[in-house]
Amino acid sequence: MKKYLQVFTLFFAVSCSPEKTVTLPYYDTADFTPKWEMPAGKPFHQIRPFSLVNQKNEAFTEQDLDGKISVVDFFFTTCPGICPRMTSSMGDIQKEFSNDDNVQLLSHSVTPEADSAGVLQRYADDHNVNFKRWKLLTGNKEEIYELGRKYYFVEEDEGFKKDNNVFLHTENFVLVDPQRHLRGIYNGLDPNSMQDLIRDIKILEKE
Repeated sequence: MKKYLQVFTLFFAVSCSPEKTVTLPYYDTADFTPKWEMPAGKPFHQIRPFSLVNQKNEAFTEQDLDGKISVVDFFFTTCPGICPRMTSSMGDIQKEFSNDDNVQLLSHSVTPEADSAGVLQRYADDHNVNFKRWKLLTGNKEEIYELGRKYYFVEEDEGFKKDNNVFLHTENFVLVDPQRHLRGIYNGLDPNSMQDLIRDIKILEKE
Protein backbone atom coordinates (compact mmCIF):
# COMPACT_ATOMS: atom_id res chain seq x y z
CA MET A 1 0.00 0.00 0.00
CA LYS A 2 2.83 2.39 0.86
CA LYS A 3 4.42 1.87 -2.52
CA TYR A 4 1.17 2.77 -4.26
CA LEU A 5 0.94 5.96 -2.20
CA GLN A 6 4.50 6.74 -3.23
CA VAL A 7 3.61 6.22 -6.89
CA PHE A 8 0.63 8.55 -6.54
CA THR A 9 2.82 11.17 -4.88
CA LEU A 10 5.37 10.88 -7.68
CA PHE A 11 2.60 11.15 -10.31
CA PHE A 12 1.15 14.20 -8.56
CA ALA A 13 4.53 15.91 -8.41
CA VAL A 14 5.16 15.27 -12.08
CA SER A 15 1.70 16.33 -13.27
CA CYS A 16 1.74 19.52 -11.21
CA SER A 17 5.30 20.50 -12.12
CA PRO A 18 5.88 19.36 -15.71
CA GLU A 19 8.85 21.69 -16.14
CA LYS A 20 10.82 20.00 -13.36
CA THR A 21 12.99 16.93 -13.61
CA VAL A 22 11.38 13.88 -12.02
CA THR A 23 13.18 12.76 -8.85
CA LEU A 24 12.65 10.01 -6.31
CA PRO A 25 12.09 10.60 -2.59
CA TYR A 26 14.48 9.53 0.14
CA TYR A 27 13.53 7.28 3.07
CA ASP A 28 15.01 7.17 6.56
CA THR A 29 12.34 5.41 8.62
CA ALA A 30 10.83 1.93 8.60
CA ASP A 31 7.41 3.30 7.68
CA PHE A 32 8.84 4.59 4.40
CA THR A 33 7.56 8.14 4.80
CA PRO A 34 8.98 9.98 1.75
CA LYS A 35 11.35 12.90 2.17
CA TRP A 36 12.05 15.04 -0.86
CA GLU A 37 15.19 16.66 0.51
CA MET A 38 17.88 15.50 2.89
CA PRO A 39 18.47 17.83 5.87
CA ALA A 40 21.48 20.03 5.25
CA GLY A 41 24.44 19.41 7.51
CA LYS A 42 22.86 16.46 9.31
CA PRO A 43 23.54 12.71 8.99
CA PHE A 44 20.93 10.90 6.91
CA HIS A 45 20.06 7.21 6.99
CA GLN A 46 22.24 5.05 4.78
CA ILE A 47 23.35 1.42 4.67
CA ARG A 48 25.99 0.93 7.33
CA PRO A 49 29.38 -0.77 6.89
CA PHE A 50 29.15 -4.57 6.61
CA SER A 51 31.17 -7.58 5.50
CA LEU A 52 29.62 -10.49 3.58
CA VAL A 53 30.73 -12.84 0.80
CA ASN A 54 29.27 -13.50 -2.64
CA GLN A 55 28.65 -16.76 -4.49
CA LYS A 56 32.30 -16.90 -5.54
CA ASN A 57 33.35 -16.60 -1.89
CA GLU A 58 34.72 -13.11 -2.50
CA ALA A 59 34.37 -10.35 0.08
CA PHE A 60 31.44 -7.98 -0.48
CA THR A 61 31.16 -4.84 1.67
CA GLU A 62 29.35 -1.53 1.76
CA GLN A 63 32.08 -0.15 -0.48
CA ASP A 64 30.66 -2.30 -3.27
CA LEU A 65 27.43 -0.32 -2.99
CA ASP A 66 29.17 3.01 -3.42
CA GLY A 67 28.73 4.44 -6.90
CA LYS A 68 26.15 1.80 -7.92
CA ILE A 69 22.37 1.67 -8.05
CA SER A 70 21.45 -1.46 -6.09
CA VAL A 71 18.29 -3.55 -6.04
CA VAL A 72 18.20 -5.58 -2.83
CA ASP A 73 16.16 -8.55 -1.65
CA PHE A 74 16.33 -11.36 0.94
CA PHE A 75 15.72 -15.02 0.06
CA PHE A 76 16.97 -18.57 0.67
CA THR A 77 17.84 -21.27 -1.81
CA THR A 78 15.50 -23.96 -0.46
CA CYS A 79 12.46 -21.69 -0.20
CA PRO A 80 9.45 -23.40 -1.87
CA GLY A 81 7.11 -20.41 -1.63
CA ILE A 82 7.74 -16.81 -2.64
CA CYS A 83 11.47 -17.03 -3.38
CA PRO A 84 11.23 -18.67 -6.83
CA ARG A 85 8.93 -15.87 -7.96
CA MET A 86 11.25 -13.27 -6.45
CA THR A 87 14.20 -14.85 -8.26
CA SER A 88 12.21 -14.72 -11.48
CA SER A 89 11.51 -11.01 -10.90
CA MET A 90 15.21 -10.38 -10.24
CA GLY A 91 15.93 -12.23 -13.47
CA ASP A 92 13.66 -9.83 -15.32
CA ILE A 93 15.51 -6.86 -13.80
CA GLN A 94 18.82 -8.48 -14.73
CA LYS A 95 17.65 -8.82 -18.33
CA GLU A 96 16.41 -5.22 -18.48
CA PHE A 97 19.79 -3.87 -17.29
CA SER A 98 22.06 -6.57 -18.68
CA ASN A 99 24.38 -4.05 -20.32
CA ASP A 100 24.19 -1.37 -17.64
CA ASP A 101 27.18 -1.35 -15.31
CA ASN A 102 25.53 1.30 -13.11
CA VAL A 103 23.03 -1.25 -11.79
CA GLN A 104 23.62 -4.28 -9.55
CA LEU A 105 21.28 -6.81 -7.95
CA LEU A 106 21.92 -8.15 -4.45
CA SER A 107 20.12 -11.17 -2.99
CA HIS A 108 20.93 -11.90 0.67
CA SER A 109 20.42 -15.39 2.07
CA VAL A 110 18.37 -15.48 5.27
CA THR A 111 19.62 -19.01 5.97
CA PRO A 112 23.36 -18.40 5.70
CA GLU A 113 24.12 -21.46 7.83
CA ALA A 114 22.80 -23.57 4.93
CA ASP A 115 23.55 -21.26 2.02
CA SER A 116 27.32 -21.31 1.77
CA ALA A 117 29.08 -19.63 -1.12
CA GLY A 118 29.19 -22.99 -2.91
CA VAL A 119 25.46 -23.54 -2.48
CA LEU A 120 24.78 -20.02 -3.76
CA GLN A 121 26.99 -20.66 -6.79
CA ARG A 122 25.02 -23.78 -7.68
CA TYR A 123 21.79 -21.81 -7.27
CA ALA A 124 23.23 -19.08 -9.49
CA ASP A 125 24.12 -21.65 -12.16
CA ASP A 126 20.61 -23.09 -12.05
CA HIS A 127 18.93 -19.68 -12.37
CA ASN A 128 21.06 -17.98 -15.01
CA VAL A 129 22.53 -15.48 -12.59
CA ASN A 130 25.06 -13.22 -14.32
CA PHE A 131 27.79 -12.69 -11.73
CA LYS A 132 28.74 -9.35 -13.26
CA ARG A 133 25.25 -8.02 -12.60
CA TRP A 134 23.82 -10.08 -9.72
CA LYS A 135 25.48 -11.07 -6.46
CA LEU A 136 24.10 -13.69 -4.05
CA LEU A 137 25.33 -12.89 -0.56
CA THR A 138 25.90 -14.89 2.61
CA GLY A 139 27.73 -14.41 5.89
CA ASN A 140 26.94 -13.82 9.54
CA LYS A 141 23.21 -14.29 10.20
CA GLU A 142 22.96 -11.53 12.79
CA GLU A 143 24.58 -9.08 10.42
CA ILE A 144 22.28 -10.03 7.52
CA TYR A 145 19.16 -9.79 9.67
CA GLU A 146 20.17 -6.45 11.18
CA LEU A 147 20.93 -5.06 7.74
CA GLY A 148 17.58 -6.27 6.42
CA ARG A 149 15.45 -5.00 9.25
CA LYS A 150 17.21 -1.91 10.59
CA TYR A 151 18.94 -0.53 7.53
CA TYR A 152 17.10 -1.72 4.42
CA PHE A 153 13.77 -1.74 6.36
CA VAL A 154 12.86 -4.66 4.13
CA GLU A 155 10.00 -5.75 6.41
CA GLU A 156 8.94 -2.14 6.96
CA ASP A 157 7.59 -1.28 10.44
CA GLU A 158 6.85 -4.86 11.41
CA GLY A 159 10.39 -6.09 10.81
CA PHE A 160 12.07 -3.25 12.67
CA LYS A 161 10.55 -4.52 15.93
CA LYS A 162 11.70 -8.15 15.52
CA ASP A 163 14.88 -9.70 16.83
CA ASN A 164 17.19 -12.08 14.99
CA ASN A 165 15.43 -15.16 16.37
CA VAL A 166 12.39 -14.36 14.21
CA PHE A 167 12.77 -15.59 10.64
CA LEU A 168 13.19 -12.84 8.06
CA HIS A 169 10.93 -13.55 5.09
CA THR A 170 9.58 -10.86 2.78
CA GLU A 171 8.77 -10.31 -0.87
CA ASN A 172 9.97 -6.69 -0.77
CA PHE A 173 12.72 -5.35 -3.03
CA VAL A 174 14.54 -2.17 -1.99
CA LEU A 175 16.14 0.40 -4.28
CA VAL A 176 19.38 1.95 -3.03
CA ASP A 177 21.18 4.87 -4.65
CA PRO A 178 24.95 5.23 -5.21
CA GLN A 179 25.32 6.99 -1.83
CA ARG A 180 23.67 4.05 -0.01
CA HIS A 181 20.40 5.92 0.61
CA LEU A 182 17.03 4.19 0.34
CA ARG A 183 14.94 5.43 -2.60
CA GLY A 184 12.07 2.95 -2.95
CA ILE A 185 10.39 -0.29 -1.86
CA TYR A 186 8.56 -2.69 -4.20
CA ASN A 187 6.62 -5.94 -4.14
CA GLY A 188 8.76 -8.57 -5.87
CA LEU A 189 5.69 -10.71 -6.60
CA ASP A 190 3.75 -7.96 -8.38
CA PRO A 191 4.60 -7.38 -12.08
CA ASN A 192 3.24 -3.83 -11.91
CA SER A 193 5.47 -3.04 -8.96
CA MET A 194 8.43 -4.45 -10.87
CA GLN A 195 7.65 -2.11 -13.74
CA ASP A 196 7.64 0.73 -11.20
CA LEU A 197 11.07 -0.43 -10.05
CA ILE A 198 12.44 -0.46 -13.62
CA ARG A 199 11.07 3.04 -14.17
CA ASP A 200 12.55 4.30 -10.90
CA ILE A 201 15.99 2.86 -11.66
CA LYS A 202 15.97 4.83 -14.91
CA ILE A 203 14.88 7.96 -13.07
CA LEU A 204 17.67 7.48 -10.52
CA GLU A 205 20.24 7.12 -13.28
CA LYS A 206 19.42 10.65 -14.44
CA GLU A 207 20.12 12.28 -11.08
